Amino acid sequence: MIKEQTYPNADKLMRVLAFTLVFSVMNAFMFNVVMPVIREEFHISSSDVSWLLTGYMIVYAVGSVTYGKLADKYRLKDLLTFGIIFFALGSLIGLLANQFWMLIIARLLQAAGAAVIPATAMIIPVRYFSAEKRGRALGITAIGLALGTALAPIISGLITGFASWRFLFVISMLPLIALPFFRKYLDNQRGENQKFDFLGGLLLGGTVAFLLLSISQSNIIFFLVGIVLFALFIWRITTAKDPFIQPKLFRNKQYSYGLFIAFLGAGVSFGLPYLAPQFLNSLNQLTPATIGLIMFPAAIASALLGKSGGRLADSKGNSFLVYMAVTLMFICFISLSTFVGASPYLILFLLIFGNVGQTFMQIAMSNTISRTLSRDQIGVGMGLLSLLNFISGAVTTSILGKTLDTSSTFHLNPVVSNVQVFNFSNIFTVLALISLATMVLYALQFRRGPRRNTTAAQQG
Repeated sequence: MIKEQTYPNADKLMRVLAFTLVFSVMNAFMFNVVMPVIREEFHISSSDVSWLLTGYMIVYAVGSVTYGKLADKYRLKDLLTFGIIFFALGSLIGLLANQFWMLIIARLLQAAGAAVIPATAMIIPVRYFSAEKRGRALGITAIGLALGTALAPIISGLITGFASWRFLFVISMLPLIALPFFRKYLDNQRGENQKFDFLGGLLLGGTVAFLLLSISQSNIIFFLVGIVLFALFIWRITTAKDPFIQPKLFRNKQYSYGLFIAFLGAGVSFGLPYLAPQFLNSLNQLTPATIGLIMFPAAIASALLGKSGGRLADSKGNSFLVYMAVTLMFICFISLSTFVGASPYLILFLLIFGNVGQTFMQIAMSNTISRTLSRDQIGVGMGLLSLLNFISGAVTTSILGKTLDTSSTFHLNPVVSNVQVFNFSNIFTVLALISLATMVLYALQFRRGPRRNTTAAQQG
């Protein structure tokens, strides 16, 4: 087995990637804050304006796995060039938009370009860092994600407070600054000159699109269409000579098992940022600006500790980081289950445990799953992980939204007696139990560490 080596410009590359990730994440969250303003300006319904988020999410999710697949064939620097230019083009159209349909096109173009960034964030740490240093690299990507999440509501509030919401699109053009550096630091590595299975890609994209639409629109017809397309996708990859995804990838039991654990972990992670604004508003009667300030320290703590989490994965192992992550999340969820509706300052403190735990979990699972893949599977394998995160987030927010719309008369936490907080308390109790379940599942499968696919022995 050839010893893996870290690429000479890898550290510089990670700094450029973290910078780009900040703006990619901000672009997704900034517009959530201004959708009510856009709805009023264009005189449209809430369901219409939601397409700014729904359309973006669908293209972004499908694009992340598509770019991952393309990265196994084309140079990563060329894919990034294409993606970042499309990202900027969509931003320019959005800046100039005077019709709602132009905004939709702008957001779709943004998503088609920006999707290259999460795909790249999964691939670069795996392709350019040795296994012994990969955790630190994934910690740097976690910093970019956390900073983007933390800054999005604040930047959005500042810009819309002093100027038009259209200037948010100017912020989304800034990744163009990183493009020359990507071109400089990335090598010319490309995979085999294999055929691209467009039909398989379209079937996968259609499956994801209709399943996400069925969740966001609560439409059973969309769900059934998604199931049919998924069945056709399975047929395609098992019969095509060069399928979009090789079926052997899923015969890798550790990879498939890791995806399932990551799906549960991502669902838990999406729960906290979705629920926190809800209960801080409904129970504590805080304004959106104050809620942003309450959530800001936790996001900054995640950014500051992301690199430390990566170092722990490298020095202590992924299992150690998973156990630490679950411990922090469990403390957060059980405490919120007990004290939801209490002082916002206490909530601010508890959110730090949850956010840092989620960041550590993301690093550990990305690192674990990457080690189960051979080099020729890294692009599509990590792209699927990114895709699954989006689907998990959509499923989680939909379930939580419907749960919050109902009133609960029972409580899982015996300490809680306030009827007004039963719903939130019960949800946080369930999230705490799911986080413990992910730790148990991880321990059962990866107690001896992840094993790379057999073809990796010859490929690094």
